[in-house]
Amino acid sequence: MEKKKNIGFNIIKSDPTDGHGGYGVGSLSLDNVSPVMIDVEEGEATIEIGAMHARSPIEKGIKFTNNREDSAGGKPYWLIWVTIDRMEDGPYYAGVTACELVVNREKRRGYKSMPEHVNNMDKSIKRKIVLDHLDDKSKGILTNFLKNHDEGMWERSKDELKEALKIK
Repeated sequence: MEKKKNIGFNIIKSDPTDGHGGYGVGSLSLDNVSPVMIDVEEGEATIEIGAMHARSPIEKGIKFTNNREDSAGGKPYWLIWVTIDRMEDGPYYAGVTACELVVNREKRRGYKSMPEHVNNMDKSIKRKIVLDHLDDKSKGILTNFLKNHDEGMWERSKDELKEALKIK
């Protein structure tokens, strides 16, 4: 029996300033960004809200470093930052960026570049598409995930996203 997760994307909430135009105007909100974790070997993608603060089940109990040798022989993952925005005809995938993760459970060690994760989350929030280093298998997994999550959001998304996810 297939387990179905019921967690959806964070869709943009109301104006954090409630229209008063004071403090916080022009500041970025994290209300509309969601972390999606791709398990490359299993061929699946899931929304992992805990990844927002490096607390996803995949990351728990792992000491991360930016030295790839520490996690040699580990399992590859991608953390995808997906930002949702709205246009007149509905929500769409506005910013999508990918960050590499390697987890070696046996050694309790992992590889990730914290600056890359922070910068790519920021780029996603700023409606950028950064998927050029994603492998073809992961591109396919992400494409299927985004389409299956909400076909309408996929259809409304800019061509730049669809081009970035094309398998060459």
